[in-house]
Amino acid sequence: MATHMTPEQFRRYGYQAVDWIADYWSRLPSLPVTASLEPGQIAARLPAGPTEHGEPVEAILADLSTVVTEGLTHWQHPGFFGYFPANTSGPSVLGDLLCAGLGVQGMLWATSPACTEVETVVLDWLADLLDLPAAYRSAGTGGGVIQDSASSATLVATLAALHRASGGRWREAGVDRRYTVYTSTQGHSSIEKAARIAGLGNGAVRQIEVDPATLAMRPDALAAALRADVAAGAVPALIVATIGTTSTTAIDPVPELGALARQHGLWLHVDAAYAGAAAVCPELRWTHAGVELADSYCFDPHKWLLTGFDCDAFYVADRAGLIEALSILPEYLRNAATEAGAVLDYRDWQVSLGRRFRALKLWLVLRWYGVQGLREHIRRGVRLAAELATAVAADERFEVVTPHPFGLVCFRLRGAGGGEAADPPNEELLRRVNATGRIFLTHTRVTSADGTGRYVLRLAIGAPQTTDEHVRAAWKLIQEQATSVLAE
Repeated sequence: MATHMTPEQFRRYGYQAVDWIADYWSRLPSLPVTASLEPGQIAARLPAGPTEHGEPVEAILADLSTVVTEGLTHWQHPGFFGYFPANTSGPSVLGDLLCAGLGVQGMLWATSPACTEVETVVLDWLADLLDLPAAYRSAGTGGGVIQDSASSATLVATLAALHRASGGRWREAGVDRRYTVYTSTQGHSSIEKAARIAGLGNGAVRQIEVDPATLAMRPDALAAALRADVAAGAVPALIVATIGTTSTTAIDPVPELGALARQHGLWLHVDAAYAGAAAVCPELRWTHAGVELADSYCFDPHKWLLTGFDCDAFYVADRAGLIEALSILPEYLRNAATEAGAVLDYRDWQVSLGRRFRALKLWLVLRWYGVQGLREHIRRGVRLAAELATAVAADERFEVVTPHPFGLVCFRLRGAGGGEAADPPNEELLRRVNATGRIFLTHTRVTSADGTGRYVLRLAIGAPQTTDEHVRAAWKLIQEQATSVLAE
């Protein structure tokens, strides 16, 4: 039987693992962005089970190189332009290593006081960095907490909204009320999933029409939906506004939506999962107008702020309502600090009980890069996206489909027929570009003013290793493949 790894063994093998990661980062540009595999190929190369007496770390790292790496989509690759960025960085990886090495459980202040207090301070730092409303600071009525993702943040906001809308009776048996949730047609799928998990049933989420020019939620359409639901006996509970929608980075009119939320007594949650990071730059804070009206707000440092997954920063303006909705205190968790009310117990701010020390990686990232380093990273992505959009617009074969205030550019081949007639060439263009292995893009579908759904290519810039040259090379490749597609 293999013995536990000693500190000296850990030191030796830890150096090997860090060297492996550093070598991987160094050779990333030479790798294809995506794997050319059929389903099941990686599984077939793995052994049927563990060995009887264990294996040396060298053998495991060798398989990591020859089996696992060959089956990866390389999200840190300078040619990865799909979905949204899922950044990591050296400081973040070190923070995760320290978190794993400490192995603490931060469910209560009492189970590791530093785990809670470092997180509280770091979330306050982050609120200052983004110039978020004062209510989101721990010294006020609210505060911040790290969730695993914006999806979990939306679920927590949904539960808090239900608690408010029902006067705390939403969990009681025999209470028969129909609650409704509102977002735009561009809102994230996690909103519907949260409503399902919360037990609201199918049809509880109202997808509100958007302005066809901006793809932002229409306040007049929301107001009409609220009136109709109230007249039908439903209880509106939650509005989810988005700053930077997943499809196109559209920005909902939060001031107007916030006014409607206040008027009707609804909880307003602002989902800024991707685009929230932009607010570290003062010149981009216009995108956050109206956030002071929100009951909760979240963004993902693990998308565009150089912090590895998972790390969502979730803020509430009044933590009391959130804690009332989620707190359950069994006897085995009782302790003097909790009962004195002198501490924050983050188990009451999330669905799960257990908590990792995720604040460490965010702490390291903020301290390593500093304010100017983080701003430089965001500004580079915005600049490269603007330059790409200019190049796309200059090629008469293409059109830029939506505004591009952040690091995402949505574009397409115009096509001889226009509208949906141009979909097949765009689909083929995406297939050919990705098949080269040199870059990776994704797509979406955007509805135009005439109701036509158009197939659109998305190019999202944000990987730490991506430079001006990588973006120029990507655009050149797209143009070359477009020539081939249009010639057929």
